[in-house]
Amino acid sequence: MSTIQPSKSPERPPAERPDPETVTLSGYEIETVYGPESVRTVDPQDPGKADARIAEPGEFPFTRGVHPTMYRSRLWTMRQFAGFGSADDTNARFKYLLKNSKGTKANTGLSTAFDLPTLMGRDSDDPLSAGEVGRCGVAIDTIDDMHRLYKDIPVDQVTVSQTINGPACVIWAMYLGMARERDIDWKDLGGTLQNDILKEFHSQNEFIYPPEASVKLVVDTIEYAMNHVPKWNSISISGYHIRESGSTATQELAFTLRDGMEYVEAAIARGLDVDLFAPRLSFFFNSHNEFFEEICKLRAARRIWATAMKERFGAKNERSWWMRTHVQTAGCSLTEQQPLNNIVRVAFQSLAGVLGGCQSLHTDSMDETLGLPTETAVRVALRTQQILAHETGVHRTVDPLGGSWFVEALTDQMEADANEIVATIDDMGGVVSGIHKGYFRRAIAEASYRTGQEMEAGDRIVVGVNAYTDGNESHQVEILQIPHTVETVQCDRLEAYRRDRDESAAESALESIRTAARGGENVMDSLVEASMVRCTLGEMVQALGDIYGRYTGGPEW
Repeated sequence: MSTIQPSKSPERPPAERPDPETVTLSGYEIETVYGPESVRTVDPQDPGKADARIAEPGEFPFTRGVHPTMYRSRLWTMRQFAGFGSADDTNARFKYLLKNSKGTKANTGLSTAFDLPTLMGRDSDDPLSAGEVGRCGVAIDTIDDMHRLYKDIPVDQVTVSQTINGPACVIWAMYLGMARERDIDWKDLGGTLQNDILKEFHSQNEFIYPPEASVKLVVDTIEYAMNHVPKWNSISISGYHIRESGSTATQELAFTLRDGMEYVEAAIARGLDVDLFAPRLSFFFNSHNEFFEEICKLRAARRIWATAMKERFGAKNERSWWMRTHVQTAGCSLTEQQPLNNIVRVAFQSLAGVLGGCQSLHTDSMDETLGLPTETAVRVALRTQQILAHETGVHRTVDPLGGSWFVEALTDQMEADANEIVATIDDMGGVVSGIHKGYFRRAIAEASYRTGQEMEAGDRIVVGVNAYTDGNESHQVEILQIPHTVETVQCDRLEAYRRDRDESAAESALESIRTAARGGENVMDSLVEASMVRCTLGEMVQALGDIYGRYTGGPEW
C-alpha cells in the first residue's frame, strides 16, 4: 500500500487536534491534514518557492495546464456523445445539440457513438448483428450512411470525434471519402479518431485483429493524418474504458500513458519523426466520484507524459510534450436506482475534469443506465456544462487548486505509483507482451473485485444502492425506445446498396486492400478508394482479416 506522508502540523491544544485516523483511497492512506512537508515538489525550507515540476501553467511539465491562460481565453469544448438508431436519427440529434449550444463561448464538438455491430466491424445484415442494429449507437455500414450521418453539418467547421477502435481505419476512410465527395479539403477537417486498440485488449473487448496487426493499423492512421489531414487527431489514447471496467484511478493513469508510449515507439520504428506526429496525439480520461483523486490524476498525467516525450523519446517540439485530453464523466458510477441523483454525480465529476485541466468534456445523461438518453436528459447534461462554464466562475483563474498541500501531495503520489506500473510493463517487454501474458486483464479484474467487496460490506456507500434507498420503487424518468424497424430498414437499404454498385469495381478495391496489407504498406489509400466504390464496412474489415487473421485471445485468456 502506498502512503502519502502526513504533514507535521504545529502543536495544538488537545481539544483542537484533528482526529488522527487515516482513511484509504485506492491504496493511498489519506491523512487528516497536510502541510508543506507532505509535498515532494515544494521546498520545506521555502514553501513559497515552487519546484520546477509544478512550474507555471503552460510551462514544462504542464502540471498546471498546457496553456498559460487556459479557460480565461478559451473555454473547454463541450463535446457531447450522441448516436442511436439510423444515421438520420443521429443526424437529427446532432443538429439538436448544435442548436442548443448557440450563444455559448465554448466550441461545440460532435462525438459519435456507433452501435455494437459497427464497433465489431460487422455489417447490419450479418447474422451476428441481429437485435443489435442501432441499439447502443448509430448503425454505419457504408459511405452513404456517413453522408446521411453528417448531412447539412459543416464538417470543415465543426470538430467531429468518432468513438471507434477495431475498424477505426475503415470508418475514418469512409469519413474521408465522404468529405472528398462533398469537395471538402481534408486540410480543413478537424476532429479525433478514438482508434485506441490496445485498451480494447485490456478492457472493452472490441478487438478484431491480433495486437501486432492492430498496432500496425493505428500507425497507418497516424502516418496518414500526419501527411494528409493535419488538423486531425489520429488517436485518442483512452483510459476511460479501462476505468469503466473496474480499474483504480492509478491503473487508469498508468495503463493509458504506457499504451500511448507503445504507439509512439511503433510510429518511431516506422521511421516517423516524433515531432511531426506527436502534437496530434490526444487522450481520453474518466472523471469518477473521488473528486480530488480525479483532479490529481489529470495533473500527474500531464507531468508524466511531458517527461516521457522529452526524455524517453527525445521530442524537441513543445507541442509534442503536451497531453491534451478529453474527459467524460463516469458512466459506471451512474445508477438505475434514483436516476435523478445522477445529475448531481455528473455535475461534480465534470467540475473535477475542469479543475484538472481538460480540453474537452462530455457530461453523461441521467438516464443512461436505463436506455439511450432522451432529449430531455441530453439537454440537462449539456446545461450542466453550460452552468459550470458561465455561472460558477471556475474559468476565471488557472489551476485554482494548485499549491494545495493535499492536491500537490496526491499528485506526487499518483505520479510515483503510475511510474512504477509503467516500469513493470517495460520490464515485461511492453504493452503487447503484457496483453499476451494477461497482465492488464488480471490487474483490472482484481481491482474491480475489491471495489465490489467494499460495496457489499458497506465500506463504500453508493447513494440509492446500498444506502438511502427511499424512492427506489420508480425510475422517475422516461425511457427512449429504439423500434425494430431501424434494423429492417437498415438491412433493406444495405441490400439495395450492394445491388446497385459496380460489383467488379468493389471486388477490385477489396483485392487492393489485401495487397496493401500483405505487403506491409499503409492501407489507408486503398480503404478510402474502396469506400468510394461502395464497399461496405464488413467487406473491408474482412479483407484486412483475410491477411491479418482474427484474434480470439491468447493462452492466458
